[in-house]
Amino acid sequence: MTRYRDDARRSDPARTSAAMTAETEGALRAHLLRTDGQEDICLATYRPSTGATRRTALLRRVHLPEPGEREVHGNATISGEYVLRVAAAAASDSDGVVLLHSHPGGRGWQAMSGPDRDTESSYANLVREITGLPLVGMTLAGRDRAWSARHWDHGVAGDIAPTYSENVRVLGPELQVTWNDQIVPVPARPPSMIRSVASWGPRRHADLTRRSVLVVGLGSVGLDITVRLAATGVTRLGLMDFDTIKQHNLDRLIGAAASDAWLRRSKLDLARRLARENATAITPVIDTFDLSICEPGGLATALDYDQVICCVDRSWPRAVLNLLAYRDYIPVIDGGIAIDVFADGSGMRNATWRSHVIYPGRPCMSCIGQLDLGAVAADQSGALDDPSYITGNAEPDHPDAGPDATEESANVAVLSVSAAAGLLAQYVSLNVAPGGLGEPGPLQYLLSTHTLEHLNAARRPACPVETFTGLGDPAMRMTGQHPAAEQERQYRNSRSLPLGLRRAQDIDTALSWARARLIAYARRQLNL
Repeated sequence: MTRYRDDARRSDPARTSAAMTAETEGALRAHLLRTDGQEDICLATYRPSTGATRRTALLRRVHLPEPGEREVHGNATISGEYVLRVAAAAASDSDGVVLLHSHPGGRGWQAMSGPDRDTESSYANLVREITGLPLVGMTLAGRDRAWSARHWDHGVAGDIAPTYSENVRVLGPELQVTWNDQIVPVPARPPSMIRSVASWGPRRHADLTRRSVLVVGLGSVGLDITVRLAATGVTRLGLMDFDTIKQHNLDRLIGAAASDAWLRRSKLDLARRLARENATAITPVIDTFDLSICEPGGLATALDYDQVICCVDRSWPRAVLNLLAYRDYIPVIDGGIAIDVFADGSGMRNATWRSHVIYPGRPCMSCIGQLDLGAVAADQSGALDDPSYITGNAEPDHPDAGPDATEESANVAVLSVSAAAGLLAQYVSLNVAPGGLGEPGPLQYLLSTHTLEHLNAARRPACPVETFTGLGDPAMRMTGQHPAAEQERQYRNSRSLPLGLRRAQDIDTALSWARARLIAYARRQLNL
């Protein structure tokens, strides 16, 4: 699926989910999981985060019951006064209301009991009238601390009915996800995945491969990451880039040929082709988006994914993703590589690559010195596309140097794999938590001394990005028209190409189609 326009967002996406920080989840667990084994109940508030196809409830504040507002008697009930109090507080903050309760003996995704349904449905209309947002119901299973969620939406003829969520995510050093198996079934495991499954176990693999990933930026690092995620068995992979393969890319884009540059193929075309050829999932969904993350449609697309891997090299797109990690509770795995050469051009002084995960609770890209917020305005104005501006201002070791950097600090193929490895290691730590440990914080590798450093980066007390934590839809977006993306799409517009080049593209497309059919036939023969 390729989207070219910014109108991809729907007014009421059918898919739903819920997300919260580890801090919020800890406060909820402390109240809902009682030592006496009884159920308990409480309320919280949320902000909606609306993508192109998914709505997510971002839990913001826990409102524990005051004396007389709830009773525990095996089951638990709340008073109407409690609901009115929290709904009024939510409305004043443009928030919605979440009703949460526990099933102490439950395990995994929880269905609603009759009393659960009666309680939530009885308050759904009231909450919507006060806040303008649907009530969100959530259940905590006591045995394995799994969460489930549903949005109480208006149905046919104005009836209230639950829209069940596909997952619930808890953001911390380890990204924890609970799945609704009825909506997102456990993927089958073909023999081609045997080594991956053995690395972290069948249960973890079933969880990992269901977690959707969006790769933003498909240069040398992003392309390598894309292929390896597809080979790991990720069942839903999104690819986003608007750039075109050029002659100067051929020494870094492994898998690109001279014909790709001559035929004006996009980096998206190359990444999609290689991802499909290397995918090990039985029914992989590989969505492609010919968009910039800086465009409204690009950002709306990112909100549909469980995590984002940032492989861009400019201030504006990185600032958009930096803000998204806090505002919309989507962890962003980011990094960069910079090559430092001697001033006289006599050789390499050093090369440095970094990797880190950005989410509430960790310092943002600006706090760790990986994003110059002052350069965002210059990027938005198009100044960074001006060679004279770049020559006068860009430095090889500038903190904004992304995986593919600028022409002055260009990445090279033999080192790009190291940057990709750093990002993928952070991805595994965040999602698999080897040894029970999650992502390690910001890392930096110095090639000259072969030293891996844990960067002691602290969150700034007045970080402007963290003030947007959990604000969702109403908050600043930083998106807009992106002339560079529009120019690249026009450059590849087939209607503006010479007839001979269009015919050559048709031949190349037919050859790619034939190879895809051959691979599909081979998979059937191997029972994959």
